[in-house]
Amino acid sequence: MALSEPARDASAVGAGPILPLEMIDRCIGSRIWIVMRGEREFVGTLRGFDDFVNVVLEDVTEYEETSDGLQVRKLDQIMLNGIHICMMVPGSEGPDHSIPS
Repeated sequence: MALSEPARDASAVGAGPILPLEMIDRCIGSRIWIVMRGEREFVGTLRGFDDFVNVVLEDVTEYEETSDGLQVRKLDQIMLNGIHICMMVPGSEGPDHSIPS
């Protein structure tokens, strides 16, 4: 009696673990949503990053929650310090602030 091998997902064949910096590298040139510590979020095109995950974004929209409500501002370019980044969402256009609180 032969033992059968477990079924393999065809998309997983040859796929190994992906490292975080590898994933960020694949996002260069794409839109990305970055959530910072505090009340700030950024959506922009990822132009570059370093080993400390300091990132450079272009065509940026900044969202900041203040006591006066949501503040939105547009920036041509910004560099964000990686130590303050909580989350990066590749391919996202950012938070949906159109839903009332």
